[in-house]
This record gives sequence, structure tokens and C-alpha cells, in this order.
Amino acid sequence: MNNIVALIPARSGSKGVPNKNIKHIDGIPLIAYSIAAALKSTLVDRVIVSTDSEEYAKIARNYGAETPFIRPKNISGDLATDLEFFKHAIDWLQKNENFVPEYFIHLRPTTPFRDPKILDKAIKEFICSDYSALRSCHKMSESSYKTFEVENDVFKCICNGNSDIESSNIARQSLPVTYDANGYIDIVRSKMISKCSIIHGDKVKAFITNTSHEIDEISDVDFLEYLIQKNPEYKNIFK
Repeated sequence: MNNIVALIPARSGSKGVPNKNIKHIDGIPLIAYSIAAALKSTLVDRVIVSTDSEEYAKIARNYGAETPFIRPKNISGDLATDLEFFKHAIDWLQKNENFVPEYFIHLRPTTPFRDPKILDKAIKEFICSDYSALRSCHKMSESSYKTFEVENDVFKCICNGNSDIESSNIARQSLPVTYDANGYIDIVRSKMISKCSIIHGDKVKAFITNTSHEIDEISDVDFLEYLIQKNPEYKNIFK
């Protein structure tokens, strides 16, 4: 019991998209999609939202999540790391409940559209494995071997640092397939965070999903609105 806890980080104060985590998508706060998917999972025991905002906490509770603590502001700014909010949650649970789950399911609100059955599939593949963590990803439409940095107005290949970019000018099919980590689901081990102060370790299972869309910029909100109008089944998790 309570061995698998979904932890949803939802700090306030986003600058790129103000109040991003509670921005409405088809009339529902963004954070609610992640909460609903976690609650519909058959393997997740608890759903906890880690936020620095009483307003966000109230919204999270209205959609069925627990908000047992308010995250300190000093680990909730633009430069705050995932490791900090995980450690805070672990320390709080240990001190106040004398309990720490073995696994955390990390669900970012900015990737709202999830199928609970896919979450369960990821959990089943990870639990009792020897992987250090699990991260979801999807195939990139263009291989990373065709992407560049720009240094002093000159192209430089990302993969080898070479300014001779001819090696990237070959058929896409000839290059290795590369993947984007997409925030659909991550699974981490609490013991590794507590004992080693790392989140993922050196043997991370790649859990491949269909392309998953997230909010980084204000234009992404409009795109997600479009997607949910075209795919109303995304809201089935609220039924």
C-alpha cells in the first residue's frame, strides 16, 4: 500500500506562460489533466501535488489530489531543480508520516494528455526491474544528427562539434534515430534520491510513446486547445 506515489510538481510564477500550470485547456485547469490520469491508473496508490501556491493547492484538491504540504519558495523559482522538490517531498513524508514510497511517478502538468493504461504499462515494465529509472520519449521527426549549434555565426554539428557540416547532409534514413524525452511519465526510486542525491542514475529505461505535446510557450496553449477539439476522448479521464 502507498508504495507508488504520483508526484505532480506545479510551482507558480511561470514567466513564459503566466500561471501555466492552471491555464485552462477546454475549460479545465492544466494540472487537472495530470491529476485525473494518475487517479485513473490502477497501480498508483496516492496522487500528491507539490506546489508553492495555496491557490494551486486548492485547485488540485478540487480535482482529487492530496496537497499535504506547501513547497517552500526557495525551491520553487525559475532555477529550482527536480531534485529539490523530490527531496522536499521525501523529507516531509518521512518526518510527518514516517513513510516514504519506494517509487515516485513523476507527472509534469505541462504534458497534459495521457492514457492511464499507458501509465500502468510503464509502471509494470519498471517495477521489479533493475533499471535505475524510467523516462518516456518519442521518436524525433528529424534526427539530432541533423541539428546544429551556432558559434560566431557559424554552424557547428551538435553531435561531434565539427564545423564541417557535410556529414549531416545525407539522407535522413541513413542517420541514427533519436528521441525526445517528453514528460509523459517518469518513474524514479526514492532510495536513490535519498542516498545518492540523483534522480535517474545510469541505467534509465527508455519508454517509447506516441508523440506527446507539451506547453512551453503561449502558442502551445492554442495548439493544445486545437488538439482536444479534434480528439475529445482526451477528456474521458474526467468521466
